Amino acid sequence: MSWRHFWAGPNTLFGLMLATLALLLGARLRFVAGVLEVCGGHLLAAVPRHCPFTAITLGHVVLAASDASMAELREHERVHVAQYEAWGPLFVPAYLGSSAWQWLCGRDPYRDNHFERSALACRR
Repeated sequence: MSWRHFWAGPNTLFGLMLATLALLLGARLRFVAGVLEVCGGHLLAAVPRHCPFTAITLGHVVLAASDASMAELREHERVHVAQYEAWGPLFVPAYLGSSAWQWLCGRDPYRDNHFERSALACRR
């Protein structure tokens, strides 16, 4: 375990709590390159019906609606893992702050978010 894991630890812990719930509801897990990937099951499969995303990163945990979503977004979500490693417990407030700033400036709070722009660049 490195300092990056420790620094991202509070977010990873929250991700592990959600992963546990997802596993109890039928999700599958695997470790890929030091990241816990949790896919499918009743809870995560319902996410696209209620949220504008199909995967989310919380520290070193990535939750995805399906295996297909994980495969499509793996590289994008790995950028977020690196962002959690750099920002640690400050990542979520910084991310939300960036979204709020974009919204206040009349821009798209997701697509124009600084952290998403970095992650979206890897998909081009």
